[in-house]
Amino acid sequence: MNRDLTLHDIIVAGIAIAAGLALALVLRVVLRWLGVRALRTRWQGDDIIVDVLRTLAPGCAVAAGVAAAAGALPLTRQVGHIVDEVLMGTIVLIATFTAARVISGLVRSMAQSRSGVAGSATIFVNITRIAVLAMGFLVMLETLGISIAPLLTALGVGGLAIALALKDTLANLFAGVHILVSKTVQPGDYIRLSSGEEGYVRDINWRITVVEQLNNNLVIIPNAKLAGTNMTNFSRPEQKLSVTVQVGVGYESDLERVERITVEVAESVMKDVEGAVPDHEPAVRFHTFGDSRIGFTVILGVGEFSDKYRIKHEFIKRLHQRYRTEGIRIPAPARTVSLQQATETTTETAIPHPRASLDQ
Repeated sequence: MNRDLTLHDIIVAGIAIAAGLALALVLRVVLRWLGVRALRTRWQGDDIIVDVLRTLAPGCAVAAGVAAAAGALPLTRQVGHIVDEVLMGTIVLIATFTAARVISGLVRSMAQSRSGVAGSATIFVNITRIAVLAMGFLVMLETLGISIAPLLTALGVGGLAIALALKDTLANLFAGVHILVSKTVQPGDYIRLSSGEEGYVRDINWRITVVEQLNNNLVIIPNAKLAGTNMTNFSRPEQKLSVTVQVGVGYESDLERVERITVEVAESVMKDVEGAVPDHEPAVRFHTFGDSRIGFTVILGVGEFSDKYRIKHEFIKRLHQRYRTEGIRIPAPARTVSLQQATETTTETAIPHPRASLDQ
């Protein structure tokens, strides 16, 4: 038979809870200091360990204080069992949220290291977080003595109905996973769709792909549409690419001299302008006898797609100035029109009046 509750029991329980809260506060301060120290090291393992302990240790300290307080109180066996289950479930819940945060952080770091950009593919992060939370929730139910078999059966039966109701959402989800796994598109790539949308891929989440245009507008594309359309990826298999500039000179120009001067200007642009490829060898290719000029193409190298506008802008300015200095003429389109006028001779014949013949 349980004894009655006394003032001494209440004081001891209060001290236990206060000690647990004080220990949690101390652990939080210490772990924050250790986190700052861990950031200064090259090994990332200490960052992960401190991150785990920063959430888990204070919660366990509070739970230990509550458990000690429950042990000091004259609780019945049934109430004590319920308190133990609740505390264990609370610890499992704290551990679940901690594991979800740490594992999703690892997945985010892995996605960033593979894509090489600051933005992450959040679809993998969200899937990982949901999976860990679901597993932790099931473990917590088992800890509380609740059977999860009926729940799993209900989820299995209702899965078909959910899949039919969320057909479009699931299509976008699996399309996003397929895009990332196949590595056809990664965050940071510059793409252009057959429908005309183009820009940098900033994120691929569970439903949509976010594309940022050069004017900083965002284009939202469903993953299923992105996976089912023709697309040009200017960042793969290599981010560097070539751009062409069309030029024309007059027929009286010395083409050997034109080629040499054009290559010199292109090489200076490759070395001086930000975004160009310094080790790229510019090329000049004559291709057309036009109406008023000989046309040729200049091939330049750029680091990424958005740099081509700056490179072409600077190259055209420098080439125009150099041609003016060297006396090379860039003729404007001209067309000669010949007009021929025909001369016509008109013969007038006098027709006698009918009355004149009668008078005669």
